[in-house]
Amino acid sequence: MTTTVAVPTGERATRAVIPAVSNHIPIRQAVANSLTMAYRGILKIKHNPEQLFDVTLQPIIFTLMFTYIFGGAISGDVHSYLPVIIPGILVQTVITTSIVTGTQLREDMDKGVFDRFKSLPIARIAALAGALTADMVRYGIATVLTIVMGLIMGYRPGGGVVGVVAAAVVIVACSFAVSWIFALMGVLMNSASSVQGVSMLILFPLTFMSSAFVPVKTMPGWLQGFVNVNPVTHLVYACRELMNNGNFTSPHLAWSLLGAVVVVLIFAPLTVRMYMRKA
Repeated sequence: MTTTVAVPTGERATRAVIPAVSNHIPIRQAVANSLTMAYRGILKIKHNPEQLFDVTLQPIIFTLMFTYIFGGAISGDVHSYLPVIIPGILVQTVITTSIVTGTQLREDMDKGVFDRFKSLPIARIAALAGALTADMVRYGIATVLTIVMGLIMGYRPGGGVVGVVAAAVVIVACSFAVSWIFALMGVLMNSASSVQGVSMLILFPLTFMSSAFVPVKTMPGWLQGFVNVNPVTHLVYACRELMNNGNFTSPHLAWSLLGAVVVVLIFAPLTVRMYMRKA
């Protein structure tokens, strides 16, 4: 696209062609910018290792605590409880970790980090997409530590390496989808503490009122109705069947993946739109 302007020269004016300024960023460059911002997020973790406390200490503490507290009461002994609790702890830990996406996003916006990014010749969406991509490293760390803790305590997944890896991929993908919800909260809310507080109020009922820790049949009938439609329950069942049986045809797996796609389709455009208005 070009713009024609008149340039006076004495009594006569000549017409010059000047290229118009375009703000359009090619998709390839936007992807490259997003990956650069993701690398920035990983460097933040490197220089501030305390950011990993929640994904390193929480899997260890929760696995030990819940296994030895509930193991004997629910399954008769700790070893029999491991196939139940390890997938449940895995889902609970990684999903909870996704809250950090919203809180860190809000902190960066409050500190003016995104204002500085606006002055750079990069895609405006890159900072947001890069932050969410970098957080997948945190999900991976939490997943690996939870599985390793289970193996140390005697858990032997019947689904083998393939089943365990598949469950890890599914939980990381679903956590990435959920992180878009908290990213939207980070854009809309006024403080990081508000994002964290509201996020915990949402996630605690979803994770604890699920099949993650106890059999659903032991719950009151009215609660079973909620638990059976809880998306966390479907994700826990999907991970259990992958890790313990290597079952890739479970309807719970299909529902979990479908739910993740729906969440991304709804919340990703909404988050991007609200972010663009504020960025």
